[in-house]
Amino acid sequence: MDRYKAQATTVLLTALAPASWGTTYVVTTRLLPPGHPLFAGLMRALPAGLLALAITRVLPRGQWWWRTAVLGALNIGAMPLLFVAAERLPGGVAATLGAVQPLLVAGLGLAALHDRPTVWRLAWGVLGVVGVGLVVLGPGARLDAVGVLAGLGHTTTMAGGVVLTKRWGRPAGVGPLTLAGWQLTVGGLLLLPLTLAVEGVPQRIDAGAVGGYAWLGSMGGLIAYALWFRGIGRLPVAASAPLVLLSPLVATVIGIAQGESLNLPQALGFALALTALVAAQLSPTGRKKTAAEKKTAAEKKTAAEKKTVAEKERTDDERHDDRRARGHRNGRRPGGHRGERARTPGVGAVPETARE
Repeated sequence: MDRYKAQATTVLLTALAPASWGTTYVVTTRLLPPGHPLFAGLMRALPAGLLALAITRVLPRGQWWWRTAVLGALNIGAMPLLFVAAERLPGGVAATLGAVQPLLVAGLGLAALHDRPTVWRLAWGVLGVVGVGLVVLGPGARLDAVGVLAGLGHTTTMAGGVVLTKRWGRPAGVGPLTLAGWQLTVGGLLLLPLTLAVEGVPQRIDAGAVGGYAWLGSMGGLIAYALWFRGIGRLPVAASAPLVLLSPLVATVIGIAQGESLNLPQALGFALALTALVAAQLSPTGRKKTAAEKKTAAEKKTAAEKKTVAEKERTDDERHDDRRARGHRNGRRPGGHRGERARTPGVGAVPETARE
């Protein structure tokens, strides 16, 4: 029971990350200066990353320098693509593109992790995309080629980041906050020269924009990524990836709070997407897998016991050989008792003259 409670807690904490990302659309369109997706990505990443480094005071070592560069580029460096999609596409289209991520993770996980997704989770992944599409796609949804490519690009890089984060894990003694700080810093440093060269700083940053950048960098950046990386390390990749469906669902709830309403197909789509998200955390073949795992564990236990007995017998023989070797070194004949002085052949024998 404690194990299931701990897993449920992990799922809920991990879900906070995509839930906070669901606010990106409204923050971008309502608060941030238009036409500056690179600057928005930079402000979301670099300040939060530097703050995490100042708190943890831990830098990568060895191979984690280049691993951090790869993960930072995938998870953070491609972040401006999300803002491009949010600006050039209706929020519904961009959200639907993001909902494809669990399917991409399933394919990449099979190739990189040899983790074969179940038909159950694949089916619910497809239904999740359908549900999100019903919620957010309307008859007037327009498709912009640049926006679609940007949305698919961001979804693909995030899927690659999820899979590689699961494969590489974290260095010993490094927490999720440290890992998030590394990647946010790397991603921010990658965006800095590109932002200055292409966009520059917006001419006007009002109080609303400052609040938007602060929200994206804190809850949508450092806190969200720390929770996300923590969850990826503890949950199966096929269970953590569908949580991204929360992003468009949260965006929908925000729209409802602002006065929007859902028609019947949208309400059904919302329920379908939410059901798919929850169902992906479960497995209908859990009992069969448990029985198979028990059988495998029993076989491993038997083999381990046989190996232990063999090693014990070998150890006993080696100890016996060591005692014999020490006996030779101490001048004691094999078979002599411990502490008994070895006798040279003929010593102590009664001379022939004495016997006569």
